[in-house]
Amino acid sequence: STPSNSSAASDVYKRQCKGCHNKETWDIAKGIRITVAELADTLRKSCFNKELTISGGEPLMQADAVYELITLLYDFDICLYTGHDISEVPPKILDKIHYLKYGPYIEELKTTTTPFVGSINQVFTEISHATSE
Repeated sequence: STPSNSSAASDVYKRQCKGCHNKETWDIAKGIRITVAELADTLRKSCFNKELTISGGEPLMQADAVYELITLLYDFDICLYTGHDISEVPPKILDKIHYLKYGPYIEELKTTTTPFVGSINQVFTEISHATSE
């Protein structure tokens, strides 16, 4: 199983959106190093409804670990939040998730009325080709 940090991948998160509500996730030195299998096991024991949102920081900084995690959690209903464009999300990840929120948070476009997004440029969508094994 791939070692992973709980916060980000191999660097400080570069986007650092103004107004971010998760600034503590930007510096991986503040994370806890665990394997993806350990994380999956913890989630199986504590996430009884099997509904999981993966957010950040930026989950795609660890795209391989995210893929490994969602593969291990094949029977979970998974939503991924990313500041990237949908075209930058690896197809193998899109194939295993049910929902995707994509686009950078832009404080000047902040919304409190649009469900599941922080700014009006972001898109929340159902991935119609999501599969489970």
